Amino acid sequence: MTFEEFVAGHGQSLLRLAFVLTGDRHLAEDITQTALADAFRHWGKVTAAGLPDAYVRRMLVNAHLSWRRRRWTTERPAEPIDTAAAGSDPADTVAARDSIRVLLAGLAPRAWTVLVLRYYADMDDAGIAQAMGVSESSVRATASRALAGLRGAAALVDVEEIR
Repeated sequence: MTFEEFVAGHGQSLLRLAFVLTGDRHLAEDITQTALADAFRHWGKVTAAGLPDAYVRRMLVNAHLSWRRRRWTTERPAEPIDTAAAGSDPADTVAARDSIRVLLAGLAPRAWTVLVLRYYADMDDAGIAQAMGVSESSVRATASRALAGLRGAAALVDVEEIR
């Protein structure tokens, strides 16, 4: 498989994963581009590993974790709201989504990544461990602590269900 064929077949799924990891469309594009540029540079090594999609996914996760470590600001642009889908009062939906974003932003980068890979990418503990370069028990412990922290914080904030 050539690099161009790989990008044509897996580029959009990598971009979607990056968006879920970052929550920002433009940053997701930057992180995906970084991972794909690194993959292109080392394409021989990537294909020699046998599973290029898993290899590049790990590169994407590492790029995301690297960005989270050097993030210099917590300011984030707001996304426009689809008021037709928001229900009767868009302010309630915005407040609930903001509460959830604040809770998730409070997670450590590794915990955020574990939860995204588990619940968005639908990966099992072994796959997450391989993608992040940690043990399966570390994945389970990180997910357990992150979910317990989110549950406790959500009880304090009284987050409502979002449609």
